[in-house]
Amino acid sequence: MAKVFIFPATSLILSDMVERWGHEALGAATGIRERIQTASLDSPPLQMTPEDPKKGLKYAAVEVPCGVRGRMALYGPMIEEADAAIIINDADLSFGCMGCARTNELVMFMIRQQQGLPVLDIKYPETDDEGFAFVSQIKEFLTGLEGDSDD
Repeated sequence: MAKVFIFPATSLILSDMVERWGHEALGAATGIRERIQTASLDSPPLQMTPEDPKKGLKYAAVEVPCGVRGRMALYGPMIEEADAAIIINDADLSFGCMGCARTNELVMFMIRQQQGLPVLDIKYPETDDEGFAFVSQIKEFLTGLEGDSDD
């Protein structure tokens, strides 16, 4: 089983597809679930710990808007942990919205900088035929992945 970072990270459809082909999807739902279920979380409405902004500084400079650092505190560790990544370009908002253009740019940069990380980079489909090819490409990519032997 491989750990696959998904982009857009909020896509439940893409997350479901990754899990259907036997892998672990790394996305917003995973990171937020961990924060919500953590008993020691001091500020539930914010779903952040005092350490999160410090983690975000690893990925984004202090001059970057705080929202970017906060998001990167969530996405950065997942990208580093990933065995592979799937990037869907020009996705419809209903497919999954990331909500922050600067974070998106930084996430894409980080994914592409990971040496040896297999990446499926495809365009969101606009027709039925493109939709069938889209699912087929994702399936082919995921079935070709091998997870770490530690799993």
